[in-house]
Amino acid sequence: MDVKAPQELKKAQRLANVLDSAVRLPIVGIKVGLDSLVGLIPGAGDALMFLASARIIWLAKRMGVPSALTTRMIRNALMDFGLGFIPVIGDVADIFFKANQKNVRIMEKWWVAENQKRLSQATEEKLQDWESAQQ
Repeated sequence: MDVKAPQELKKAQRLANVLDSAVRLPIVGIKVGLDSLVGLIPGAGDALMFLASARIIWLAKRMGVPSALTTRMIRNALMDFGLGFIPVIGDVADIFFKANQKNVRIMEKWWVAENQKRLSQATEEKLQDWESAQQ
């Protein structure tokens, strides 16, 4: 049995990485993404990044993530969006809050919980295959 993460989750992971942590800042070593950089453009930058965050939430809905969790994801995205309107403080908060990665973690935890039995079974099969190869 081979268990693979759904395409929606993989797309959300890639997008969250680009938005929140694609580049490590030299000297300080903090990771930032497009959200931090584009968010520097007053108003329009934050609105554009909110749309990108909404894509992750849409992927979660397509994946079947329950409404209670997508509501938390929407709250994270709105908080990130709202912080962006506070000059300087919002830009600094954007570097550390990383709403998109928080939202992907919600998706990942839900998917793992939903597939725990299959994941455990697949792990057991891989371990048995490895043990057989060692003999």
